[in-house]
Amino acid sequence: MGQVSVSWVEAEAIASEYNAQQEAYKLKSEGDAGDRDCGDSGLTGPRSSCGGLQQLNKFWVVQVVARGQEDENVDGKQVTGHFKGHALPATFLIILSLWWSTRNILKYVCKKQKQTFYLGSKALFHRLELLEGTVLVGMALTGMAVHQFIPEGAHLTLFKEGQWNHLLNWHHFTMYFFFGLVGVADILCVTIRSLPSSLPKLMLSNALFVEAFIFHNHTHGWKMVEIFMHQLLGLVFFLTGLVAFMEFLLQNNVLLELLRSSLTMLQGSWFFQIDSVLYSPSWALAWKLMDSDNIMFLTICFCWHYAVSFIIIGANYAFVTWLVKSKLKSFFPSEVGLLKSVEQESEEDM
Repeated sequence: MGQVSVSWVEAEAIASEYNAQQEAYKLKSEGDAGDRDCGDSGLTGPRSSCGGLQQLNKFWVVQVVARGQEDENVDGKQVTGHFKGHALPATFLIILSLWWSTRNILKYVCKKQKQTFYLGSKALFHRLELLEGTVLVGMALTGMAVHQFIPEGAHLTLFKEGQWNHLLNWHHFTMYFFFGLVGVADILCVTIRSLPSSLPKLMLSNALFVEAFIFHNHTHGWKMVEIFMHQLLGLVFFLTGLVAFMEFLLQNNVLLELLRSSLTMLQGSWFFQIDSVLYSPSWALAWKLMDSDNIMFLTICFCWHYAVSFIIIGANYAFVTWLVKSKLKSFFPSEVGLLKSVEQESEEDM
């Protein structure tokens, strides 16, 4: 017989139908005498129960085929998207998180030391903001180009042959576009002094909320584990956007800035985790995307990712603080003894 391709929903519907008919077959078979061969099913039973036995045989065939479809190795044909579509934003987000945390820690520590030298000068931070905007625009253009012009890309075609063309690629394209607007805002605020300095924070919050909205509608028709992992990612996008909006309202709050950096690093590391689950190498054990135990493990794994991001941000804080103090010692050797008293005054002000 040919292979039957059905979903678990259809298999369960056949099972329910069989269970409903089984009772009727039992009642009828009590009055029937003799057995006969049930034809192609290869089963033997009471005459009136042959239909039920054949239905039972059909159900088990369907069940085996459905189970086989769900347990197939994830080879890219059974899973939406592709490896590059997750690895590229993962790399960008981790770079951004390290950059943001380093810049914000440097700015905070220099201000706390109350010393004037090149590392803490406004000219340096204006140049860093201009560099950040340029890098953001470059990252956005790279991501947009990748999702359009790779072999699996949309090639700037939204509608093709009577249907939508590579909508997931267009989702990613739109997210990169909004992050590019953040870079444009950074550049404009540095070059046009009349613009409010908080505009990039507002644009960043807007880009993250757009990303969360797209990811909320990014998983239609996917498998259980795929949906769960992308839902967690959408949640992190929303929380990061909320923190960025709080930064827009509360200027120069280093705790909010570091929290945003840690959440951004979590986004990048979780993108890599998605890659390891959905596009695992051929020599590795394939993940079962309909197994609820995998969801329970990934819940714990998500928390581990967040803990690691905190550890990395904390280590970065310690490194930048040491770097600034060592530079201060070299620039102001006669004033090293005043550092402790200055730090105590700054802590009392906080």
